[in-house]
Amino acid sequence: MTRRIDDGPRPKHAQLSDVLAELALRDLGPDVAIPSERELMTTYDVSRATVRKAIDNLVTGGLLTRIQGKGTFVARPRIESRLHLASFSQDMRRRGLTPSTRLLRVDEERPPTEVARSLRLGANGTAWRIDRIRLADDQPMAIEQGWYPTDRLPDLDAEDLSGSLYTLFADRYDLVIDSAEQTLWGESAEGSTARRLEAPLHTPLLVFRRTSTAAGRPLEHVVSRYRGDRYQLHMTLGPTPGSDTDTRTTTA
Repeated sequence: MTRRIDDGPRPKHAQLSDVLAELALRDLGPDVAIPSERELMTTYDVSRATVRKAIDNLVTGGLLTRIQGKGTFVARPRIESRLHLASFSQDMRRRGLTPSTRLLRVDEERPPTEVARSLRLGANGTAWRIDRIRLADDQPMAIEQGWYPTDRLPDLDAEDLSGSLYTLFADRYDLVIDSAEQTLWGESAEGSTARRLEAPLHTPLLVFRRTSTAAGRPLEHVVSRYRGDRYQLHMTLGPTPGSDTDTRTTTA
């Protein structure tokens, strides 16, 4: 029986959001389209504005996702990660997902000044630039641009770069990533980034910039852009030793 949307104390759009959330979770499931706006208007005798506000609430909350030209669908649950020192491949396998990679580019270049300084390349040092799309269960999860010193990783462009680079560095070059500094900020997906991630324009992105070291020397400078509608972070916060006010993130 269709639930009635009435003029009670709760706004109609909030009531309709409840109905759609129950429908999505109980009857539809991930990647299934919800009824069209016109169907919802007719079924629940509400205005188009009410329908759109109800859907907007659920899109903002991450339960639904819009795909331009196709409609509105039940979103896949976000993959949650704890901050820890691991490769993308290791992270996805820990969650029971199958990682894979699309290699977009690998070249030896003189990197931008910021990257050269981060990797301590000196005046004439070069690095491998590796651009990749990272997937989980064949769904694009992140796009990354990484830089790696050529003097420490000779002939890297001849290696298989479709898996975990951390494993490759350890097995082929005897270089184990042992520490990293990481910064996080937010962006929205635009242009080629949105296309390569198969994401609607303006999809929120979680952007990580990481500099990793092996044996006390920088080995990696990478910027990874994750789809915020498919990925989320969990952090444990605690007081910094010797301080009553500062906080720090601890890794799992």
